This record gives sequence, structure tokens and C-alpha cells, in this order.
Amino acid sequence: MIMDETLEFADATALDTSGTDTDLVGDVIDIGVARDIGVSEQLYLVVQVTTALTSGGSATVQWSLASDSVAAVATDGSQSIHFLSNAFAVADLTAGKQFVFPLPMGDGDAAITTGYERFLGFQTVTGVAALTAGAVNAFLTTDPQGWRAYPDGNN
Repeated sequence: MIMDETLEFADATALDTSGTDTDLVGDVIDIGVARDIGVSEQLYLVVQVTTALTSGGSATVQWSLASDSVAAVATDGSQSIHFLSNAFAVADLTAGKQFVFPLPMGDGDAAITTGYERFLGFQTVTGVAALTAGAVNAFLTTDPQGWRAYPDGNN
């Protein structure tokens, strides 16, 4: 699959290790620029662990897709949350682990933009204990089964 760079949130991006909270990870997608994504097609959020998540305690992590009217998508509960995964134990978040979440379809043809604010972001919700390490890839796609990670090409 050819991946669309404009639909990528995180590329081996380190996760926040400051405590138990909600954090915006990587880039945001400006729906005002990347228009009509997911029109008439099922859209998936793919999260891939590139560096194992670790914690000094029994941390849990949830993945979230949220939108806001500003590019610095809020993490204080004022953001619009469109998807929130179950909580995963940090011990299960080993390198190479991949999650594929089908996103809810909106009304009409503009599936991703219905009910969404202008800026779309990927967030982690860390509970119980702080993370001490970990990194992920996160992106949107219409074809998660065909996606495979390859090393960066150097031309």
C-alpha cells in the first residue's frame, strides 16, 4: 500500500513519560486541507508499537482519535473524542504489536468530516502509572491489511 503522508500522525514517535494523563502525539491532520478523506470508504486508525512501552508500575494505555477547532488539539476533555480504545496493559505493548481500529462512519458522503472539528489528532491516555519508554506509528488508511513497514529509503 502507498501511504499518504498527510494522513500520518506519528512515525516512530516517542510517547510522553511525564505522568498519567492524556497527550497529543505527533502531527495533526488539518481537515480543511486534507478534505474528503474516507469518503464512501471505511477508514481505519492503525497504531503500531515501534519501541516497546515500559513503565515503573502497571501502566495502561488507551489510543484516542480526537478533533478540535485549533491545531493544538486539547487534552483537557474539551476536545471532541471520536474514538477511544480499551485500556491495554503496558506489558502487552511490545515492539511490533499492531492495532487496527475501524472508525465510525459519518452521515452522507463526507464520513470523516461529519461531526469532526477542523484539526484531527491522535492521543494517548496513560493510566495507573507513568510510562518510562515507548514509541508508535499512527495513521489513517482505507487498507490496513496491505500495510507493511519498511526501512526509510535512502536515494
